[in-house]
Amino acid sequence: MPENNESTAEVTQEQAELSEQYRDIAITNSSHVIHCLSIIGQIEGHYILPPQNKTTKYEHIMPALVAIEQDRSIEGLIIIINTVGGDVEAGLALAELISSMKTPTVSIVVGGGHSIGVPLAVSAKHSFIVKSATMTVHPVRLTGLVLGVPQTLSYFEKMQERIVRFVADNSRISAERFKELMLQTGELVMDVGSVLTGEDAVKEGIIDSVGGLSEAIECLYSMIESGDS
Repeated sequence: MPENNESTAEVTQEQAELSEQYRDIAITNSSHVIHCLSIIGQIEGHYILPPQNKTTKYEHIMPALVAIEQDRSIEGLIIIINTVGGDVEAGLALAELISSMKTPTVSIVVGGGHSIGVPLAVSAKHSFIVKSATMTVHPVRLTGLVLGVPQTLSYFEKMQERIVRFVADNSRISAERFKELMLQTGELVMDVGSVLTGEDAVKEGIIDSVGGLSEAIECLYSMIESGDS
């Protein structure tokens, strides 16, 4: 019996920590109740990353998204993104979940939205990026060493096509132009791809608007009040 009590206590403690980490921000003097979710560092998927890495664990984000979607007291979701990328399938899974939500969603890229961070940024109903932020668009890799350019394994090509299609479906950039940016040479020293500033990302049609926190919150409030989802 003591063992069961200890196990229950550990589970309760873990749930409390997750609840604290992914709690919704309820401001009493605010017009609306919104939840703030941060996606930072490296996206950790099927493999555990070294402890010194700052990570976002997709198995923690997924139940948080489910909780937000079914909680009628939460009127909107703002996603703050500053990521170097990470596990492609885990990141794409999160992006698909966000894009399918009925809850009004707004994303804002600060610092960087690199690699799989691009689909995550465009998955919201409206996306923002600050002027100083950058986004790196490059082909799919395996373990960060092997480039998944079209001449390699068909597996990479299919996965790459999934990313291209998702970004094109959820932003204003065409699939053809996104592929061009993805396979561009001469910009990255040891890689192929493109680095876009905040304004460049908007001009290319990947991100909707250049703006910061106040613009993102104002947009989210507008979506809530107009009933957009």
